[in-house]
Amino acid sequence: MIRKISLVLGFGLISSLGMSQVLDPGQESPLDGVYSKSIDTPHKKPVPYTQLREADIMWLQRVWRTVDMREKVNHSFYFPLKPTQGRKNFMQVVMDAIAMERIHAYAAYDSSEGGTNDWDDTFKLLLTAEEAKGGLSFKEQIQGEDEFGDATVEEITSFITLDEITSFRIKEEVFFDKQRSLMETRILGIAPLVPDKAGGDESILKEAFWIYFPEARFVFAEAEVYNRHNDVDRLTYEELFWKRKFSSRVIKVSNVYDRSIDSYKSPLDALLEAEKIEEDIFNREHDMWSF
Repeated sequence: MIRKISLVLGFGLISSLGMSQVLDPGQESPLDGVYSKSIDTPHKKPVPYTQLREADIMWLQRVWRTVDMREKVNHSFYFPLKPTQGRKNFMQVVMDAIAMERIHAYAAYDSSEGGTNDWDDTFKLLLTAEEAKGGLSFKEQIQGEDEFGDATVEEITSFITLDEITSFRIKEEVFFDKQRSLMETRILGIAPLVPDKAGGDESILKEAFWIYFPEARFVFAEAEVYNRHNDVDRLTYEELFWKRKFSSRVIKVSNVYDRSIDSYKSPLDALLEAEKIEEDIFNREHDMWSF
């Protein structure tokens, strides 16, 4: 009897020691889930765009929107704050792709030689990965004292963290293709909006840089996002944009003055004007069918 107890205790001790061992590099880790997930997502491709002819475009309008990632419907863009379970938030995906040169960034302001330093979203000035990262930086002055007790001012470069970026801008075109009898929206570019810490007013947001969306689609198609309805039916950022699964507010449409809505409307009236523009675009398709 004593021998049996000793054998049981010895077996339990060996089992506990075995369980506490660290897995070898070549040894597979336990399955984290109830089934083995496929590896198709990292190799997904975006749905190809249909080739367009100028003669088939009956109506077109350029639209600029702002997406606030703090809105509940847009939380898939903002979370997770740190990479987890193979998912990254939208800004992390963008910055990682720029660092690997899979996505190219373009200056949001005309700072080229002889430029006017005005707002520019035409993808003219290509930035390096370091220059794009510099769009998230600002100069900060630190006051101190030297060895003699005299006041000193030291200027350092600080960076805006990705969790501080809560919104981004979309530039797109809405058009009616008579060949397919279809109203379609295609995104042209996306610009992260960063607080103006250098100017001292963090409520003012400005574009850090622009990325060309048709190029970035291939990266977005490989990045998974959380699906609040079903963990099996995994979505990607490309599908969020393709299926328009996000909330946004119109801030500008193409106009003769080339001005944004908030430049001639109060904040409340700007919201009403944005809703009116959305309704006009929605009704435009019906008007085309009537035509």
